[in-house]
Amino acid sequence: MTIKRNLRNIGIVAHVDAGKTTITEHMLYASGQIRSLGRVDEGTAHTDWLEVERERGISVRAAATVFPWKDCTVNLIDTPGHVDFSSEVERALRVLDGAILVISAVEGVQAHTETLWRALKEMKIPTLIFINKLDRIGASAERTLDEIHKVLTPAAVPVQVPIGEESRFAGVSGIWDEEQRAGDERLARAYEAVIDKLAERDDEVLERYVQGALLLAPYIRDRFVPFVHRAELVPVLYGSAIQGIGVRELMDAVVEFLPAPSGTDESPLSGVVFKLERHQSMGRVAYVRLYGGQLKNRDTVLIANRGKTEKVTQIRKMHARHYEDTGLLYAGDIAAVCGLNDIRIGDILGSAAAVPPEHRLSVPLLTVRVEPDNDADYPRLAAALQELSDEDPLLDFQWMQNERELHVKVMGTIQLEVLSSLLLSRFGLTASFGKPAVIYKETPTRAGEGFVAYTMPKPCWAVLRFHIEPGERGSGLVYESRVRAEDLLPSYQNEVERRVPEALKQGLYGWEVTDLKVTLIYGEHHVYHTHPLDFVVATPMGIMDGLANTGTTLLEPMLQFRISAPEDMGGRILSDLVQMRANFDNPAVVSGRFYVEGTIPVATSLDYPVKLGALSGGRGTMTTRFAGYRECPLELGATRPRSGVNPLDRSKYILSVRNAISRE
Repeated sequence: MTIKRNLRNIGIVAHVDAGKTTITEHMLYASGQIRSLGRVDEGTAHTDWLEVERERGISVRAAATVFPWKDCTVNLIDTPGHVDFSSEVERALRVLDGAILVISAVEGVQAHTETLWRALKEMKIPTLIFINKLDRIGASAERTLDEIHKVLTPAAVPVQVPIGEESRFAGVSGIWDEEQRAGDERLARAYEAVIDKLAERDDEVLERYVQGALLLAPYIRDRFVPFVHRAELVPVLYGSAIQGIGVRELMDAVVEFLPAPSGTDESPLSGVVFKLERHQSMGRVAYVRLYGGQLKNRDTVLIANRGKTEKVTQIRKMHARHYEDTGLLYAGDIAAVCGLNDIRIGDILGSAAAVPPEHRLSVPLLTVRVEPDNDADYPRLAAALQELSDEDPLLDFQWMQNERELHVKVMGTIQLEVLSSLLLSRFGLTASFGKPAVIYKETPTRAGEGFVAYTMPKPCWAVLRFHIEPGERGSGLVYESRVRAEDLLPSYQNEVERRVPEALKQGLYGWEVTDLKVTLIYGEHHVYHTHPLDFVVATPMGIMDGLANTGTTLLEPMLQFRISAPEDMGGRILSDLVQMRANFDNPAVVSGRFYVEGTIPVATSLDYPVKLGALSGGRGTMTTRFAGYRECPLELGATRPRSGVNPLDRSKYILSVRNAISRE
């Protein structure tokens, strides 16, 4: 396997306002890729190119760029920090070979920092931690490092020592210089800490250490790097991005400590689309990470997961807001590809063998209805929302044409504000958003069967029997067919399999049905009367008949929470938590602060972080992360009206899908 040693694919991730985009800006400037520094707060950052990003001073979309450093080419993805845009981060993580996790020396490890770290750890992505903002009032390198060890990982080990803090912060010193270390006790201690961490994992280093051998920096560094590549050790660096302090050293560390991509140009084509953009002149642009093979202009490529082909017209490298035509993409590299007009995020180019699996970082928990301010804009608004949903699939745009309703799924209110701004600036549309509603789900209450014999009115013939049973929480949908090909042709069985997920989009209470296993146990077609579309009609009827027999249980989304507040607010907070149906551990009081952790329904706690901040005068905080779905009594949850005709109303449903009755 070929290692592209002169290439790095990295991403910068962090909680919002930790300084990711400012670091990216200084990296581009230091490498000579841009001539002047932009500022996030002034809306001039080169990777914040959307109008809404410049106005708000936050990153909304992951931005890909490239720069040269130390005979290396670095593909860099700057990701959004706000939790509402976590979907951008999860798609970026899939294509990275290394990451920089930025943590503010003032705020320390925050809620989203923990979520990001868990994802990096689960995906085993080699990571550098950059402790930023050491020049700010209240900054503490020691406190932040201690918090990293307690909350994130004890494997984090500094390879630098900061020179001063707050207004006295003047730079950083590396631990690898023998002469410099000899005259600095802090550097010597930091170097010993690296040896200690390494000796815990490396028997050779431990043996030399016990024998009292001289452990020189070149040797320790060579033994250290493989453990970083395996994500077993995490180098920690320091700096102030706004002043550019420590950024060059961070760039050196990217080349020195983070791995190069693997893959060969001679192997079969294998790549994944992780980002889509709409460009004024180029149209739809797909950002592709290639894991094997080569991609050239005018190549016709197979979209493996959808069994279709597309033709490449241009391949371009990203340079901040500019593009450079290359015409060729090698294994291990990232580029913008044009001409793939029907491409979607997550599509696999060529073989899927070398492409890593997705990692779900975020789950939209709210749904909202969108209405045009001008009724004549209804078709244009639907098209705009579909385009935005293509670029961010978690929006999951739903167009209920019978009811003339448009719905999207969102993470929070900030995302709604950004959507409104995007509709106006990009499409010239103004729209109103309804009140966000919590997304409930359903699951079968018990095992049962569903049956349909769709044989009238002729010509038609499709007979199906399903066995439906509850699954483990979080398992989603598992489908299986036990029907022989001679009883039901494979093409008909494939049509049934495609239609089952669609049939489960609305259960008995109007919500998506999940955490179940559906098994096709009997199927029958007719030699003369059956048409493939008969199974499109029959499948929802058979599935809904099964759900009517099994019954469904309502599921509500839950959050894992942690509350920190002044000690005297403890009683009030516990009372609130009981009213919100929270389950929580025994609270603790440390140094005058009240702490409590547990799980809480999304529906009862949507506004509580704001309420807590107001009650505590800003001294109380509530951090949350998604904790899955759990059973919810129907009277405490919510139902919603069904879209379209219910397949349980058999006669009306058949007439409806045959377009034999008018749609109201």
